[in-house]
Amino acid sequence: MPSRKPPKKTGAAKKDTGSKKKARGLPSREEVLAFLADNPGKTGKREIGRAFGVKGDDRIGLKQMLKAMSDEGLIAKDETKSLRRVGEMPPVTVIEITHTDTDGELIARPVSWPGEDLPPLIVVTPDTRRGKRDVDEPPAGVGDRVLARVAKSEDETYPYEAQVIRRVGKGAERVLGLFRLTPKAKTARLIPVDKKMRVEFEIAIEDIGDAEDGSLVLAETIPGKRYGVPRARVREVFGDIADPRSISLIAIHTHGIPDSFPDAVIAEAEAARHQGLKGRTDLRDIPLITIDPADARDHDDAVWAAPDTDPKNEGGIVAIVAIADVAAYVRPNSAMDREALKRGNSTYFPDRVVPMLPERISNDLCSLIEKEDRACLAVRMVFDRNGNKRGHEFIRGLMKSAASLSYRQVQQAIDGNPDDATGPLLEPVLKPLWDAYRILAKAREARGPLDLDLPEYKIDIDEKGGVGGIRIGEKFESMKLIEEFMIQANVCAAETAEAQHRPVIYRIHDAPSREKLVALAEFLATLNLSFAKGENIRPANFNRILKAVDGTEHDQMVSDVVLRSQAQAVYAPDNIGHFGLNLRRYAHFTSPIRRYADLTVHRALIAGLGLGKDGQTEDETSSLTEIAEHISTTERRSMLAERDSKDRFIAAFLEARIGAEFRGRIAGVTRFGLFVKLNDTGADGFVPISTLGGDFYHHDEILHALTGERTGKTYRLGDGVLVRLEECVPVTGGMRFTLLEGGSEGKPAGPRPRSGRRPTGKGGSRQGEKNRKPKSSPRKRR
Repeated sequence: MPSRKPPKKTGAAKKDTGSKKKARGLPSREEVLAFLADNPGKTGKREIGRAFGVKGDDRIGLKQMLKAMSDEGLIAKDETKSLRRVGEMPPVTVIEITHTDTDGELIARPVSWPGEDLPPLIVVTPDTRRGKRDVDEPPAGVGDRVLARVAKSEDETYPYEAQVIRRVGKGAERVLGLFRLTPKAKTARLIPVDKKMRVEFEIAIEDIGDAEDGSLVLAETIPGKRYGVPRARVREVFGDIADPRSISLIAIHTHGIPDSFPDAVIAEAEAARHQGLKGRTDLRDIPLITIDPADARDHDDAVWAAPDTDPKNEGGIVAIVAIADVAAYVRPNSAMDREALKRGNSTYFPDRVVPMLPERISNDLCSLIEKEDRACLAVRMVFDRNGNKRGHEFIRGLMKSAASLSYRQVQQAIDGNPDDATGPLLEPVLKPLWDAYRILAKAREARGPLDLDLPEYKIDIDEKGGVGGIRIGEKFESMKLIEEFMIQANVCAAETAEAQHRPVIYRIHDAPSREKLVALAEFLATLNLSFAKGENIRPANFNRILKAVDGTEHDQMVSDVVLRSQAQAVYAPDNIGHFGLNLRRYAHFTSPIRRYADLTVHRALIAGLGLGKDGQTEDETSSLTEIAEHISTTERRSMLAERDSKDRFIAAFLEARIGAEFRGRIAGVTRFGLFVKLNDTGADGFVPISTLGGDFYHHDEILHALTGERTGKTYRLGDGVLVRLEECVPVTGGMRFTLLEGGSEGKPAGPRPRSGRRPTGKGGSRQGEKNRKPKSSPRKRR
């Protein structure tokens, strides 16, 4: 039956001519439902009555009809007391963001849903009101409740879409932790793995699910009393916390790293087939080789070099860097592409890798396996005898790796100890590569990039997944060879994209801020080292300082402070250069298997140079700013997850050695105590200031030191110390030490320093007198 709609209002209301308007009577139920569908918003009994001309006694009948429709589940009131059809969303309502989908979209459900069916899924669209949202208000995320404008969509999976108006509170939060049953087994406790969460949660027996004592679980907070122990319920069980494999799982789930591929992504990867020679340059006769860590699972870059035969470039070289052609398999906006963008990069843990792309791509089709044909995007570069680049060109080709070698193999071969694999390659391949590297090193030295040499600790995993040992990673000059070849290829990529007027994501690194430079100069002055902090600061300024302290007792301390003064490198479509490398143009090109940034650069080059139809699209071009911001965030997320994982593996390794003594150095100084890094394992632990004893300690931010008010005993960044391990918590990675030896005698800090910059903060203790207040507290830095 067609609905009888009320007449539309046209213009101003006409004057009453004296003729009384006849009431239209009650509308039918179908008419009411049609009116509610056409008029979402603040629609109640009064608005319905006016629309259908309901007057007099009919108003009572309308009220009874609406109540009956409500009782029958046909209509309902929303949060604003407006009527709406059951099964439909009001235009403005409160929703709770529950998760993200495989495309990284925020997905929500209505907080209030009167129907018996499951509430509909809602996709949260970006807020396009640029500049109107409070800049201090963080964007809404999973677990938030928000007031949102809701509209129907044509998507069957997500029938509604919403735009956030404002946040109205947090919904249930997810907490990863250690599940513990209490002795009487009437309740259980959840101990969060996050060191920053200093509270435990109570779990009722009916909420423990399949969890057992000692399980690693993902729990969900539930409302409880305002005061007392917060409550939670178990949502997922990951296994025994004692299982070494749980350590990486903690980092993966704590930092929200996607670790399983959707079925559509796997299917797309499995359907991919090897690229042939069609439309490509044949590079299979060139003996390109891959040089990687011994335990590398994929090989995405290969190198080759030889003397330039051009008589106009005497002493010069020709070099080729060939990179796996990931763009040929991962097309823009495909399922694999969306998942790769969501992850942003691969994440590496001591016992596993969470890859950006499925293994069919990363370990097979796009891994430059020895003696196998592989599609590649290569750059051929020509340098003069001093390492200055004369020219370059990009080639989309088909290559065949002559050998897959490790850094150690190559280094031993060059040092005169070749093995069966490197022996036949020494003269025709490895020595020309080494000669080319020597030439490139000349230009690098002239360029003067920041030269920080910091130790890297490696965790060896045994057959059971536990820590077999921890060691300082080996460093070979062959690593520098590959690094320099990759840098040159990245520079070529940035230059070519710019020359072709293709928008591209650069790898940028800003110069240190003025504030950090001033703080560094003040610190170096305490070591009688001068540091020019003018406007034309360059990496060479830092290198001179590092060279001046090399081999002295202060070398590690100064390296740490210089590192802390540097800005964070990020991705951006606007180029400001790379300060640390001292390069004007730089874009990541050499690792598209594990970095989404590199894949976007490949596509820009393909489009700009006309190397295929699978290059950069207009949609990708218009989204580069958002992509760059996102992958900068995922990169930081992975760095934090990798660091947390290493901390927990190391803590698990040292747990059996509580009470043992270790040599280390002070790696951080705060007003609460000292952070100490152990020499042998790189383990980080804390020495609380209350355990130093015997004095009240002032914290000096400039000196990076704690100094005794009475004794002058000073503990400074970089000082060597002897500590005893007192506590070790693998589930959080936390360790606590007691200081046995270390520090230096100095001038007492005194209660009120009278000259120079004043130390900041306060803290300290005397044994047995922890609550005694000092006669005078140090003043705060202004």
